[in-house]
Amino acid sequence: MYNPTVARLTYRALLGRRRALILCALPALLIVISLAVRAFTGLDDKIAADFLGGFALATMVPLIGVIAGTGAIGPEIDDGSIVYLLSKPVKRPTIIMTKLIVAIGITMAFSAIPTLIAGFILNGNGQQIAVAYMVAALVASIAYSSLFLLLGTVSRHAVVFGLVYALIWESLFGSLVSGAKTLSVQQWALALAEKVAGEGYVDATVGLPTAVTLLVVVTVGAALFAGQKLRRLTLAGEE
Repeated sequence: MYNPTVARLTYRALLGRRRALILCALPALLIVISLAVRAFTGLDDKIAADFLGGFALATMVPLIGVIAGTGAIGPEIDDGSIVYLLSKPVKRPTIIMTKLIVAIGITMAFSAIPTLIAGFILNGNGQQIAVAYMVAALVASIAYSSLFLLLGTVSRHAVVFGLVYALIWESLFGSLVSGAKTLSVQQWALALAEKVAGEGYVDATVGLPTAVTLLVVVTVGAALFAGQKLRRLTLAGEE
């Protein structure tokens, strides 16, 4: 289920100059703001939790997920170069799984690690807040990568739809409509962070069993559906 050649091509596409700059800019901004917050407020557990939840998990992680998830396959479909990959003797599920693994790895590297560093800067991991949000970022990276990889296979406007989901559905509707929080990757990840962090510092509106179940269903379901879509693209190309 993993092809080194496909992985190398995907890494090369995702870590090209333009995308690499964007991927590095968001973590760098997180670190810089964390340093400024620590300098002005000192060591404060509540501020650390609020900042990591409001910026790192709610903004940085989904944006990096959009870039990595859609960028793993979307551009190849848009410019038609996917046809050359599909013509090779590589199983379609292997292509999807390889691209998903690469997208997850990049999303984790550019979101979870900076989140952990920012947490240590803000409060030295007091109340396990840095580790809690790192765990949340890791889990969210998996779900976002699978979801946005699916969007990249079904739509030429995957980036737009990804941004709508991440920034409007989760951030706007998720804060105004209580029912929308149940369908939020951010809230599912927060459920795990709440389990790790000290009591009262992370507030998730979704229970842990529900969150874990939905994370698994969305991640696996999106990957399977993306594989089916890629198989249909193959048939269309052959015809």
